[in-house]
Amino acid sequence: MKDFKKYYKIEALPAEIYLALTNPFTIELWTGEKAEMSTEPDSEFSLWDGAIVGRNIEFEQDKKIVQEWYFGETETPSVVTIKLHESSATQSQIEVRQTNIPDEDYADIVEGWNDTYLAALIRFFEED
Repeated sequence: MKDFKKYYKIEALPAEIYLALTNPFTIELWTGEKAEMSTEPDSEFSLWDGAIVGRNIEFEQDKKIVQEWYFGETETPSVVTIKLHESSATQSQIEVRQTNIPDEDYADIVEGWNDTYLAALIRFFEED
């Protein structure tokens, strides 16, 4: 099992990013895919039309999201923590930390964060 941690800069305020990560309608706008999401702890979620599924653990309005992501047959879920930090009047920093990533999935997960998940979110706010 491996862990991943990276910081990303984004042209949006933490409240805007939090909404984009937790509102199913907004998620569909930036992913282009069906999403199921709730800010209720212990609720199930589905992103990218089921490509990412798991359980919501904790929410701190405009600051933090903690989720368990499921991997196929793996018994131990991967834990994703997203923290939002305001870095200027128009920009924020997103801290992504994912633990318990199966070794064989690590490269795909890192590529997914960099080239799909955060790339789509960053593009969404740049086009605003």
